[in-house]
Amino acid sequence: MIKTKGKKLFLIIGAPGSGKTTDAELIAQNNDNITHYSTGDMLRAEVTSGSAIGKEIDSYISQGLIVPIGIAIKTIVNAIKNAPNNVIIIDGYPRSMEQLNALDEYLCSDDSSLELCSVIEVEVSEETARDRVLGRARGADDNNEVFDNRMKVYTEPLADIQAFYTSKNVLKVISGEGTIETIVSEMGSFVQSKI
Repeated sequence: MIKTKGKKLFLIIGAPGSGKTTDAELIAQNNDNITHYSTGDMLRAEVTSGSAIGKEIDSYISQGLIVPIGIAIKTIVNAIKNAPNNVIIIDGYPRSMEQLNALDEYLCSDDSSLELCSVIEVEVSEETARDRVLGRARGADDNNEVFDNRMKVYTEPLADIQAFYTSKNVLKVISGEGTIETIVSEMGSFVQSKI
């Protein structure tokens, strides 16, 4: 098999309610050559399917906990392999050093035809994040208690994640406090500059 470094990967991280999923969706809609996946949506789709793995995923998500690494990586790698385009944006990953290391291991493996172009962090204040999450109330997991847990889960490994990607020179921080148009424009231009 001839190995081609064909696909370019962008990861978008940010607190719950930072707007990372919306930003990524809009960038993909505006560019025919970009495919967007949200880890949250991929995992929720698995839950909705009612599969055994979906039930297992649900037992974690419903408590605001991180889905085990094996399940998350399998879900993500399958999505990437089946992506119709060569530029892929995944939001909501990695959320722990364990996830980061598992992905990094995969990216360095012979099986991978992916190049990690950038990790974009959408930065918002906790106040903004809380207002947005509790304002949208998408499901039973959007309440104060679960938000606090999700925020803690997000912020605890953040410094280590930032340090790792900074050392690889791929971390880009973008403010998520402005209008969607401004954020999407800035992020979209940055992604285009890398491809």
